Amino acid sequence: MEMVLTPLGLRFAGRVWPCSIGRGGIRADKREGDGATPVGVHRIVGTLYRPDRVARPAPWAVPILPGDLWSDASGDPAYNTLVRAPYAPSHECMRRADPLYDIVLLTDWNWPDAVPGRGSAIFLHQWRRPGFPTEGCIAFRRDHLRQIAALAAPGTRLVVPGSLG
Repeated sequence: MEMVLTPLGLRFAGRVWPCSIGRGGIRADKREGDGATPVGVHRIVGTLYRPDRVARPAPWAVPILPGDLWSDASGDPAYNTLVRAPYAPSHECMRRADPLYDIVLLTDWNWPDAVPGRGSAIFLHQWRRPGFPTEGCIAFRRDHLRQIAALAAPGTRLVVPGSLG
């Protein structure tokens, strides 16, 4: 199966799922902090979930535990990987107070061999509200994300074309 970003949403599993993309639009020259969703063919490489809030969305999903962080420190050897607290370099908390990361599909953007400054972590996650942009990730309605996570498998291709118009 393949996911394809279109002007109407993400085409996957025989339907189009409304979604939000990065505030920086779609870019071929993605950089850390630009808020862009990167052009290219990416793969789904993992699924994380909050076991205290949602049921396991897929058999291969891994729980997000207290102290789980994501390194966005481009000069650190752990850049663009899941790390554990305590971790002093720049990072994002995976166990958020809001529900955005209750289910997270991980892509292989700039992973496993991260190039410093090229940008960290392009996730598929829950949106704040329809049309509200992300920091570069692709975001969905909660119930849609759950369905997508249940249907996606490791290696599912995510195609982000150079333009959506």
